[in-house]
Amino acid sequence: MNLTRIHKIELKHFLNLALTSYLVFNGVSLASTEQQLVHEAKSKFEAHSAATTKPNILFIIMDDIGIDQMKSFGYGGATAPVMANIDQIAANGIRFRNNWSMPACTPSRAVFFEGRFPLRTNIKGALGPSDLANSMVSPYEMTTPKLLHQNNYQSGLFGKFHLGLQKNNPYGLAMPASLGWDYYYGWLDETGDPSSIDTTAGGVGVSGQYTCGYVPGAKNGGADSGACYTPYDKKCTNISTSNTLDPNPPGRICLSKGGVFDPGGSCKTSPKPPADINFNLLNAHYVSPLIINNANGKVEQVALTDKRARTFRGTGPVDAAIKWIQTRPKNTPWMATVSFATVHTPLQPPPASLLNKPSIDTNGFDCTKTSLEWYALSNQMIEAMDKEIGRLLVETGIATRSPLGTLKYKPSSSDTMIVVVGDNGTLGYTVKLPFDATRAKGTAYQTGVWVPLIVAGPLVNSPNRDVEKMTNIADVYQLFGEIGGINVQKNVTRPFDSVSMLPYLLNPNQEAIRNFNYTEIGLNEQANGTVNGPCQMPSSCTQIPVSKTVCEDNGGTWWGAGAVSPAKPVNFCCQVQQELYTASGTQPATPISILPLSSVAIRNTDYKLVRNNIKDYDSNTNTCVDVQNDEFYKINQNTPLPALDREGNNRLATGAPSLTPIEQTNYSSLLGALTSFQESVVDCQGDGNLDLLVNSIDLSNYKKFSHLGKGSSWYDVNLDGLTNSSDLTIINQNKGINCQPQRQFHLN
Repeated sequence: MNLTRIHKIELKHFLNLALTSYLVFNGVSLASTEQQLVHEAKSKFEAHSAATTKPNILFIIMDDIGIDQMKSFGYGGATAPVMANIDQIAANGIRFRNNWSMPACTPSRAVFFEGRFPLRTNIKGALGPSDLANSMVSPYEMTTPKLLHQNNYQSGLFGKFHLGLQKNNPYGLAMPASLGWDYYYGWLDETGDPSSIDTTAGGVGVSGQYTCGYVPGAKNGGADSGACYTPYDKKCTNISTSNTLDPNPPGRICLSKGGVFDPGGSCKTSPKPPADINFNLLNAHYVSPLIINNANGKVEQVALTDKRARTFRGTGPVDAAIKWIQTRPKNTPWMATVSFATVHTPLQPPPASLLNKPSIDTNGFDCTKTSLEWYALSNQMIEAMDKEIGRLLVETGIATRSPLGTLKYKPSSSDTMIVVVGDNGTLGYTVKLPFDATRAKGTAYQTGVWVPLIVAGPLVNSPNRDVEKMTNIADVYQLFGEIGGINVQKNVTRPFDSVSMLPYLLNPNQEAIRNFNYTEIGLNEQANGTVNGPCQMPSSCTQIPVSKTVCEDNGGTWWGAGAVSPAKPVNFCCQVQQELYTASGTQPATPISILPLSSVAIRNTDYKLVRNNIKDYDSNTNTCVDVQNDEFYKINQNTPLPALDREGNNRLATGAPSLTPIEQTNYSSLLGALTSFQESVVDCQGDGNLDLLVNSIDLSNYKKFSHLGKGSSWYDVNLDGLTNSSDLTIINQNKGINCQPQRQFHLN
């Protein structure tokens, strides 16, 4: 029996299958030590299956942290961030070293919780305010919390959401609850990511004056003394460099306390905040639009003057998760997802209390410029996150501290499984060598999708090991079900792309389960076919940034609606190139590189195919042209110097030697698998509830959403941003259609 089909076998049988498969593949008896390992794994699995209470699950999502940052995976270059607590988890668990994500945060997060690749869901890029509900996670999906509810799990989500945006989602601020979470505590920003830095530092400066969101010290154009006003307790505190042991400027100390600093001010002369102070200004990672979905259905929109909304984003979700976990009923399993915004732009210095000693002085940095200073800021934010992860484990009883204060984590002493993952590759500005900063987050190349995955806990047999077999972030969906004792294949009836991971935990000799891996990025659905505006970077142009502010927060120049001269509003990057040619009268001295509107990549064990779809500029005709490019690479993931899918390694490039017979065979195999997979996805117009049938249930659901504001919904069939009679006509025209495929094509 072939192990690549192991995900189709009921879990209670898989260990016997693993043993049989090993004998078939190797033609010999198992060595006694290997027999013992399999025996131990089988015993552990049987005990897990028989247990009335399943393990708890702690799911930690890191934002924009690719494998290039991870010293525990053998990378990190010369300036790797220190992650002592994550390293402890990795040393006591399994490091999945061949794990792919999607290239951007929203599609990855959707895949985590649905187990379905973007071409099935139309969630292809990072969500922005113009995207329709059709590209947000549907309430009809069997999300992870809904799946785990089948075995009595309670689910909480803390921090970043970005699975939907309230502007075009009919559930508004109750989106997390609509997807099955019992409790949500986090931020629902306009774009789903941290807002821009408040460069007025709470209104005390002019726009652009304080680039890191706080008043720096006097030597950097700020002040060494002043009054700190905290709105949550209505107090004023005088802070100066002479009355604090903290070496950081008073303005940064005040910001870390959730306050606004009045440089040179005095509580004695001004006990109440001066008129220019504004507590209602969002400030990236420090002042956030906090939303709570309570278990009773009540949605709480926390005021920006509340201490909880003025807590650093690396700290607030951990505080809330600890409180929630500590109050779970006994004998009721839980899954807590702690979703960090670290290290998503804009970058800011974290609270000094979270920094390792010694640490680089970042107080004179310009946080709005993409300079080498971003490397230091990125490292500090990651190190602060790591410290908070350690606190999370200790305060929930999953780990303890040694007398020296280091983390002591013993998986067997806990009833909690820990899963740590990066949502996509690192942002180009902060990529660690030797990874490719030009082909990082937002691309389907290795630096954009190769992310760390760590699994630790009582179900892991023989911890402190690496798994080199291919895995995908889609697979954690099935792992969560397996941890919860749920037969995912049986209980999820719609097509999905997750395969089993539990065998890797239990059997150190597990053969590969995936034959192929897949990733994808593109543009989400917008009303009447509009797209994100162009964002010009120093040497390229991309349409991944979802708005002017996001473009500018990432060091770009916006050419979409609201563009400021010399840029002008255009629809596509090729038109930006056209404008640059026109302005120069000839080819610009440095033409920009136009990045793809969409990309897919598929790989097997040894080779990788990348397909980019680009709306390019043709200088001969002075027009935009649609171009599809295929690239083919040999996989090499050596430590610490992998041979990445750089431009010069493309085996299909003009002038490259002809493919060898082995390469041609692999190229043809990847092309065939990609084509079959893409063609297997069915467009079922009118099927808003995802059951691949258009029937009376869809008519009933349409009525619900047409009355619920009549705007964007999953029953906006014609994608005009409205749920109205035009959609009803299409549903009626297709009523009775059965779109269920006769044979499900599963890319594994």
